[in-house]
Amino acid sequence: MKNIVLIITALFLVTACEKEIDLDLENQSGKIVIEGNITDQAGPYFVKITKSVDFTESNQYPAVANAQVVLSDNAGHTETMQYAGNGVYQASAFTGQPGRVYTLNINAEGQQYTAQSTMPQPVDFEGLEQDSFMVGGETSYTLLPVFTDSPALGNRYLFVFTVNNNPKKFFSEFSDNVNNGLPNQRPLLLPNDDEETDDIKVVAGDMIHVEMQSIDNNVYTFYSALLQLSGGGPGGGVTPANPPGNISNGSLGYFSAHTVRTKSIVIQ
Repeated sequence: MKNIVLIITALFLVTACEKEIDLDLENQSGKIVIEGNITDQAGPYFVKITKSVDFTESNQYPAVANAQVVLSDNAGHTETMQYAGNGVYQASAFTGQPGRVYTLNINAEGQQYTAQSTMPQPVDFEGLEQDSFMVGGETSYTLLPVFTDSPALGNRYLFVFTVNNNPKKFFSEFSDNVNNGLPNQRPLLLPNDDEETDDIKVVAGDMIHVEMQSIDNNVYTFYSALLQLSGGGPGGGVTPANPPGNISNGSLGYFSAHTVRTKSIVIQ
């Protein structure tokens, strides 16, 4: 499957690389690809269902219509999502709440797919601190997300950021395996005009928008694999393969129930 951006929108290792996700994955043309999100912010919430294509085909992913998509939680709420076109299904009556377990059941083209995700408790996103360093006589910038990890081990975070009004998204995932219960010490490395960021270079005056998501461990594993496969892991990446999603029956993609906190900063 060619160039799954995020298998998600645009949907992130052990290194400090933050990259736009744009992958060449295993050739599995015709497989169902599911991208679903529910948050603690006001809805509506969306699930997108498409089909994968061959390496040699253009980046046009066929939409899957006429699927039955049911969203439920462990508090007894259930909603059948309505088709909104272009492979997108919408839930308008649901309200995401931290601590609940969400289940997605999909019947598409005669096959049943199921996914579960637990929405973690939110962690306060206090701010962003800027720093800079010189590379080849030019200034590069980093941002430190200011937050304190909660005491219990096992918290997982995804940071999604954009530059100005450019729709291109960059991702980085954090875990608390090293810094459990302590203030964050890991920065986001901002784009600096290289081939991997399509000539986006952050300069003084740019506005950086950062979204902090508290995610569950399965979603963290999915994004970690995406970043590894895109070349950000140790040794520059691994043999192309499909990242381990949390959806049954061989579907590609992910279903994430997560909290959202946002901050913006102007680079000085």
